[in-house]
Amino acid sequence: MKRRTILKSILAAGALGGFRLPLAQAADHRGKLFVFVQADGGWDPTSFCDPKTNVAGEPAINQWASRDEVRQAGNIPYAPFANNAAFFEKYHRRMLVINGVDAQTNSHTVGVVHNWSGRNSEGYPTATALLAAHYAPRLSIPYLSFGGYSETAGIARFTRLNNPELLRNIATPEVASWNPAVRFFDDADWAAIQAAQAGTADRLMLAPDLMPADIGHRQIYQSAFDGTAGLREYAATIPPKDQLEQPQRYSGANREYYSDLRRQAQLAVLAFKTGVAVSADLWLGGFDTHAYHDQDQGWLLGNLTGAVDFLWDYAEIHGVADRLVVVMGSDFGRTNRYNAKQGKDHWPIGSYVVMEMNQPWTDRVIGETDALHFAQRINPSSLRRDDVDGTIIYPKHVHRALRRYLGIEHTQAALKFPFHDTEDFAFFG
Repeated sequence: MKRRTILKSILAAGALGGFRLPLAQAADHRGKLFVFVQADGGWDPTSFCDPKTNVAGEPAINQWASRDEVRQAGNIPYAPFANNAAFFEKYHRRMLVINGVDAQTNSHTVGVVHNWSGRNSEGYPTATALLAAHYAPRLSIPYLSFGGYSETAGIARFTRLNNPELLRNIATPEVASWNPAVRFFDDADWAAIQAAQAGTADRLMLAPDLMPADIGHRQIYQSAFDGTAGLREYAATIPPKDQLEQPQRYSGANREYYSDLRRQAQLAVLAFKTGVAVSADLWLGGFDTHAYHDQDQGWLLGNLTGAVDFLWDYAEIHGVADRLVVVMGSDFGRTNRYNAKQGKDHWPIGSYVVMEMNQPWTDRVIGETDALHFAQRINPSSLRRDDVDGTIIYPKHVHRALRRYLGIEHTQAALKFPFHDTEDFAFFG
């Protein structure tokens, strides 16, 4: 297709409202930034943040327990497994562990939905989406997703960012991605395209008697023109492909593992720094270790904690670490015994880890499981075990507390998706 034909097509699309500039906006948001790290497949809390040794007369819970004992960093016990020691010793002062969280399922599908939305059936948005909808409603990439569960329930838009090269194509469509010196349009043609787009936006802004949904769509369209500078800046900060964090691979007992979690963290931090995003879901799969559990779960947990360590260090380099809130979790846990293949199967009891710098609620563990990793009832006020007046902790309790702590409990979007008859746990004081 000839260059003039391309130009005419773009101008025509702009006049019809079908063409959009990159939907982004350099935000004025100076508040907190949010990262939810999804360990997909079911991690093993008993070899991580809810360590369990073996019980006489019962099958072995953990093989590490036959040669080592539970360790503790500050007030947080941890298992001497994988690279846990380095992680907990470095970060216990900015860490809250919530143990004994009952996902009420052994199904991956339900467990993922429950743990990341607070509800055990589909329809509720992730906390990441609620945060984006409240703190950056006019951004088009406020919510970055690198995989996993990213339900928005229509309250926000998420951007799946797996290929930074494609982002450069979107941010600077007038130049060739392989060589910015190669321009598809000269300055005059590019100015004409932008003028046509601006004219379309102006006409839309003056259109009368629009329905509420159409008004919202109009605002989104207008944000396309407000935010191009922010997206361009973000694209410009992303290092060349050979300078990005490289994926890590591992030949495990069950499969070949692949992790680009460090790259995900890198891209999220740069988006935060340039003001084009406020929340992100990072994702690492493979935790469903039904065979040779220790070998593969050890690498996965080490990769997970190593990537979160990188996230914090990279955020420090780029000046956003003091604004960062990190939530780690999984579908559920693993069984309190090994199967015939030295694997562990699905177990409904899991944990969350919430991290933030310089907070009074950190260096603590809330929630309790017994020696065989059964969840115990906890009093929502005292946060201590209470077999009479306490309740089992469910994901909804964690999500309700997060909504309150992060300032979105009473937002219009959150009120559409309430947690009725849900006890109020004072996880954050």
